Amino acid sequence: MRSRKSPLRPKAGARRPAPRTQRLHKLLAAAGIGSRRHMEEMIRAGRITVNGRKAEIGAQVGPGDQVRVDKRIVSLQFRERPPRVLLYHKPAGEIVSRDDPEGRPTVFDHLPPLRSAKWLAVGRLDFNSEGLLIFTTSGALANRLMHPRYGLEREYAVRVMGELTREQMRTLTTAVQLDDGPARFDRLTEEGGEGVNRWYRVILKEGRKREVRRMFETLGLTVSRLIRVRYGNVWLPRRLKRGRWMELTESEVEGLTGATPPDDSVRQ
Repeated sequence: MRSRKSPLRPKAGARRPAPRTQRLHKLLAAAGIGSRRHMEEMIRAGRITVNGRKAEIGAQVGPGDQVRVDKRIVSLQFRERPPRVLLYHKPAGEIVSRDDPEGRPTVFDHLPPLRSAKWLAVGRLDFNSEGLLIFTTSGALANRLMHPRYGLEREYAVRVMGELTREQMRTLTTAVQLDDGPARFDRLTEEGGEGVNRWYRVILKEGRKREVRRMFETLGLTVSRLIRVRYGNVWLPRRLKRGRWMELTESEVEGLTGATPPDDSVRQ
């Protein structure tokens, strides 16, 4: 379910950090030998050696160390793998929640199952909105991508019933008073349209509930379609069909900064 072109461009020349020493019992558990607690028990029993010597609880090992479990050499992975990250093309008519009293379809029904973790949504889209959703197995990464201090841009294609005047466009990029405080678009551009429907491209750096729709509603305009096409430097690929997901590669996960759009991004 992966598109042929990357939805983001990692920084040129980026290098992975050199491996560091890590806790022995943690590495053994990651290698599938057993749980961390079981590894500690094996260390106490003298069944694990490092460079020919019995290991101790809390031991740190590096790439040059030879580790044996019951005299069998164990290959260890020292570079921590980045968390898993999925892109999902949300269609209208799905909620971003695992439980819904109304029994509506949920985006989580379409994601691949996990054994020892769960998918965390990076931000939300309301029931009637479409477009890019990011999911990760890392709470720290999810928080970083959503935290206001990082100021990651959210970009939307918005179809409105009616046409904005120059004064209204100026108002939306200056200050609109909502019930939970002032809001504004960092950028607002016209994208054309036919009849009563007009398309606009908007960018803002926060994700309050139904914020884009509410901003237009303050001017008496109704949003008839809302599509998120970018989150930070992650773009919604054209080849990613509605209701489908794709997983980022490790290098792409490590490059979740910057904002250069690839040729394969959605431009409504």
